[in-house]
Amino acid sequence: MIWIRSFLFQVFFFASVTFASLMIALCVLFPFRVRFFFAHWWGRSMLWVGDWLCGLKYSIEGRENIPDTASVILIKHSTVFETYAQLAVFPPQTWVLKRELKWIPIFGWGVAAMKTIAIDRGAGRTAVTQVVEQGKQRLADGIWVTVFPEGTRVPVGQSKKYGISGVALAKDAGVLILPVAHNAGDLWARRGFLKKPGLIRFVIGKPIDPSGHTLRECNEIVRDWIDRTVTEISAPPDAER
Repeated sequence: MIWIRSFLFQVFFFASVTFASLMIALCVLFPFRVRFFFAHWWGRSMLWVGDWLCGLKYSIEGRENIPDTASVILIKHSTVFETYAQLAVFPPQTWVLKRELKWIPIFGWGVAAMKTIAIDRGAGRTAVTQVVEQGKQRLADGIWVTVFPEGTRVPVGQSKKYGISGVALAKDAGVLILPVAHNAGDLWARRGFLKKPGLIRFVIGKPIDPSGHTLRECNEIVRDWIDRTVTEISAPPDAER
């Protein structure tokens, strides 16, 4: 039964993301908030269908920690869940992502229309400079910037070295950092197909002011909080039903 539900979820995912991407691309000449409207409602539809089909219940904790002004969001990356959950939770935003995603037909058109910061992950310091320069422009326009500091999805129980682009952007732009942890990987394995029923806790931490800290110190503060919170909220998934 889990296999069938997971398959239907994947069908909806591909169909809905294609539709949403097309609508966003067609609205490229409209204000950014119009384009984000489609992204937001796509994220909400994914949460609803995940709950209805696969039993992926979820709770959003720490909404009161979301600042009133555009900030940099640093999220633990382990599944696809967080990539659409953030759309339903946070204000209009864009993301730092690998440039190859913009080359995908239709989906890439939508990604490009969302003012994403598409980087070459092998470019090193050049990529960090690009994130800072383009990210400051987005933040100045009131658009939040999301960064997955590990750069790629990481299996449950593991953690990769955090890149500095997110904290460098926040420090240079003089904005807050908002850390986010979750336990989605307990129910939906990295690059996995099966989605097990259970509760995903999406936890938003208190904002971190990068001023007065070095980039390394900021990264350690964020990583320590995320790793500690993931450990605290992780639990064996519910039994199959």
